[in-house]
Formats: sequence, structure tokens, C-alpha cells
Amino acid sequence: MSSLLHFFSSGCQIMRPIETLSNIGPKSARMLEQIGVATIDELRQLGSVNAYQKLQFCFANQLSLNFLWAMHAGLQDRDWRDVTTEEKDNLKEQLAARRKAP
Repeated sequence: MSSLLHFFSSGCQIMRPIETLSNIGPKSARMLEQIGVATIDELRQLGSVNAYQKLQFCFANQLSLNFLWAMHAGLQDRDWRDVTTEEKDNLKEQLAARRKAP
């Protein structure tokens, strides 16, 4: 594969707007953009748990854990309903640990 073709085949995925992520609808995309997450790569770098924590700060009454499952699964190109109980427990533990951190 030529280096230019490799750049476009790998680079375009990174710069995709957040609204193109599986499981993320227009309202969720706007919420993510309001916390500074406009691309899939930005969400990947921040991580779904950190993004959810920031969203909670801004939109506490508008969120459910389904948003966390959606981001987590979307980054893996999976449906949010396929997130296992084990994964959900792990994500909730990560979230709880971040709440306790100074």
C-alpha cells in the first residue's frame, strides 16, 4: 500500500466527526461537542469514562448510563446493547474510581 493511500485509509477514520460514531445520535453528538469532543479520535483519546464524567458535570439530569455504554461500544464499532454485564460493571467501577480521585 502506498504511503499516501495508507494515510487516507487510516487518517480519515480518525478525523471522522463524532456524529458518525455508531450509537451516537444528533442530540448526543451536540452534547459531546459542548464538552470539546468533536471527533471520534478526540473521544478515543479522552476515553468513554472520562467523557461521561464531563457530560455528567454539564448535563447531569439528561444522562443515563446508556450514554456511557453507547460511547464505549461505538469506539469498538459495536451496538450499545451488546455491552456485557461484565463490561458495564467494569465501566461503573472506573467511573466510581474517578469520582473518588482528587
